[in-house]
Amino acid sequence: MSFIIFKNSQLMKKQVFLGPILRAAYFTIAMIAAWMCLNTFLSSSIWEGMTVSKSALNVEYCEFNNVEKLFHQSMNTYSNLAYFFFGVLILNIASTDHKNKNTSNRLERFPLLSVFMGICFIYLSFGSAFFHASLTWVGQRMDMNGTYSISIGLLGIGLYHVFYKINLTNRQKTLYIIALGILILAFFKIHLMVTSSILLPVLILTNLVLTMTHYFQFRKERFIIIPILSLILMVIAVKIRTLDVQKVGCDPHSWYQGHSVWHLLTAISSFCSYAFFRFTKI
Repeated sequence: MSFIIFKNSQLMKKQVFLGPILRAAYFTIAMIAAWMCLNTFLSSSIWEGMTVSKSALNVEYCEFNNVEKLFHQSMNTYSNLAYFFFGVLILNIASTDHKNKNTSNRLERFPLLSVFMGICFIYLSFGSAFFHASLTWVGQRMDMNGTYSISIGLLGIGLYHVFYKINLTNRQKTLYIIALGILILAFFKIHLMVTSSILLPVLILTNLVLTMTHYFQFRKERFIIIPILSLILMVIAVKIRTLDVQKVGCDPHSWYQGHSVWHLLTAISSFCSYAFFRFTKI
């Protein structure tokens, strides 16, 4: 009997995950089509009058800056849809969690936190796409703030799980989300005062510490392979991004761009960090 219950539970988890994946794929395909139409029918004049970013002036990335197109860096723009896919996926998971009242999973019982995480992914998708499409100063600010939003969202999830003995009321959960949102807004100023080469590693390291702490709290319930995979993907992504900035093996007109791969790998890595808390063995 227990074996049958376990098999039914596993089947239910697969079904719950398959539906959100398909819906996320449909939305992403639709967004690809919409962005292609924008890039085809709108001109780059839309960016006129905006301050050009230092990244563009210094030619930070390998991809050619095609100022005649709406998307100045097409591959680096489209690749941000990886964040969009995972953002929509997490929102769909949150929707499923909202309907499931009988669960022992701590994150599943707090679907609003997953909604917040999904929005952070989508925010980064549009913020980074805006930057690579326009190569403007304001675009770069949104790109970086979106990046910090992912880290802050994961930080909120990590803290919520490490301090698992604290049970929040619905009102306290709402205030928790508001506090995380305010912190993200504050980073618009903070990241102008502290370089990203310090801020991002600190946030990533903090999230890693929280993840490992929670793993040792509940080793029988958690998949250690997930955070390991997340870390490996992040290390590879950083290496590829560094090579792209250094113009190693650089072909500005190629469909392959190192920074685009950075977008894909960091999107998967960030989702793995979320999945570690959302999915358990039992």
